[in-house]
Amino acid sequence: MDPNQTTYLDSINSAADLRALPRKAIPALNREIRSFLVEKVSEHGGHLASNLGVVELTVALHRVFNTPSDRIIFDVGHQSYVHKMLTGRRDRFESLRTVGGLSGFPGRNESEYDAFGTGHSSTALSAALGFAAADKLAGRNNFTVAVVGDGAFTGGMVHEALNNCDPDMRLILILNENEMSISKNIGRFANYLARIRASGGYGDTKRNTKRFLLRLPLLGKPLYRLLRRFKRRVKNTLYGSNLFEEVGLHYMGPVDGNDYNLVERLLCSAKRQARSTVIHIKTQKGKGCAAAEHRPTEYHNIAASHGASVRFPTVFGETLTELAKENTDICAITAAMADGTGLVPFSAAYPDRFFDVGIAEGHAVTFAAGLAAAGMRPYAAIYSTFLQRAYDSLLHDVALQNLPVSIFIDRAGLAPSDGATHHGIFDVAFLSHIPNFTILTPATYGSLRAMMKDSLAIRTPLAIRYPNAAESDAVVSTYYPNGEYESYGMRADFTLADTPHAVIVTYGTTASRVLAAKEHLTALHYSVGTVLLERLTPYADVAARLYALLPPTVKTVVFLEEGIYNGGAAMLLTDAMRVMDAKNGGALRFRTLAIRDSFVSPTVPCDIYEYAGISTTDLINAVIEELS
Repeated sequence: MDPNQTTYLDSINSAADLRALPRKAIPALNREIRSFLVEKVSEHGGHLASNLGVVELTVALHRVFNTPSDRIIFDVGHQSYVHKMLTGRRDRFESLRTVGGLSGFPGRNESEYDAFGTGHSSTALSAALGFAAADKLAGRNNFTVAVVGDGAFTGGMVHEALNNCDPDMRLILILNENEMSISKNIGRFANYLARIRASGGYGDTKRNTKRFLLRLPLLGKPLYRLLRRFKRRVKNTLYGSNLFEEVGLHYMGPVDGNDYNLVERLLCSAKRQARSTVIHIKTQKGKGCAAAEHRPTEYHNIAASHGASVRFPTVFGETLTELAKENTDICAITAAMADGTGLVPFSAAYPDRFFDVGIAEGHAVTFAAGLAAAGMRPYAAIYSTFLQRAYDSLLHDVALQNLPVSIFIDRAGLAPSDGATHHGIFDVAFLSHIPNFTILTPATYGSLRAMMKDSLAIRTPLAIRYPNAAESDAVVSTYYPNGEYESYGMRADFTLADTPHAVIVTYGTTASRVLAAKEHLTALHYSVGTVLLERLTPYADVAARLYALLPPTVKTVVFLEEGIYNGGAAMLLTDAMRVMDAKNGGALRFRTLAIRDSFVSPTVPCDIYEYAGISTTDLINAVIEELS
């Protein structure tokens, strides 16, 4: 289908427009939506397979419910593209996942239809429960719908929310099963029962029967309880009970979630009942796109351009697989991110020592602590932004017991395409105040490999952070011209015999911006040296080494950090060096460029590093100001 031929889609600028469409137009609309998705996501990158799978569901939700008064909350939110298209944001898809453009996730500041901002998994039901409770307290008749994938049920928050659900709420949980098998009652008869339960007559019959029996004197209540027990026993014998019914929620399904008519009928039935209800659907990832249907993992999140094939996660995975050949105590742990963290080779080579714990980062870290306490060497690879969920486990279960757990922090730094929910800018700050942790920040593949080899001899908690990026040739040639990676830690491009007036200090991928700034400043006849840190702790020792490294000619030290300032490495090192310099007359000036009190979420197109105040230009201007 030609994506430009959008007879119905072009007419929809709000959910009200969608509800005004004749029912017969829906099949054609769904085809237009899929064609539009494939074209735009293929061009600009983004989550394709999951969005193709929820077309019928999303259309039905906005037609059945009175959005935005009724709210739809998408767990994670990566499957909200259709929702955005139908709520007045279709013309912004040219800016999808660009800085200041259309976000790849729901956001309260983007649209009134985005009731709650999401980006991490397993949060939607808790938030939806909060909305539903507030409505009940205020006497409002709004509905709240949480769309939750089956993968989210590997995270603990969903179960905590289920345990707290009140059956007497206008809350609807859509369980979207697209990969895992959760319920065994799938088949023609189960679908037939689901169709009956979705019909208005079924609900009316249940209610009328209950009212009739309860009105009978003496025998009414016992007869009703007997009939209800008999019904449950028959159903449980044939199909088994499920978690949702055990906690008192009305359950419907599982049904084909790509059957629009059936999905709409179930939603209408749930709306009529006006009580907490679970609708269990099964959808096909990549629906309507042959390539995405056959390879849903590959098409889960596609990039506009693939870029370098070798990146830091690739090197991590390959190196850990090599190390595990010689050390049978090595175990690898991921929280549902085996592909992203580079652990697929390890999982294939050592399946018995590979653990994918699901979307449960806190559990992943405490599980690693248990492995370490029992004598194993666990290596847990977790995205920086997701590691935030494991703070208590890091502090209480790993650091307090001083266990040799190695945490590999992937996706460190800003995430321009994914936005604030995925920026890895807080890990250094929250790890820095946890005792016993060693924090390493490799800027080259060679230093990452060296750190991993050394990690086997470290008997205390270790964190190694790196971006999802390729190493910089300029960084390698400047700081490791002879390939002496075993001496990682602190590398300078000057000696005490040189005469720089300013020294720029940084760590991680910002080293390439530092070198670019130095080149520009040198052309302007400023004398500048640079220092690359690949070990951040213990801060007192690093600060002492750094201070001793400075030639007498240095007037100012400028730190550049792609992380939050408060509690970050730059702040801690600067404070320590100021104390040292005060003892020597306090002649040095210090300047820090870091992210200040911000989640870094621009609303207009811009350079995200300029927006955060840590661009090459910002660094150049800071040095010039300090030396003027």
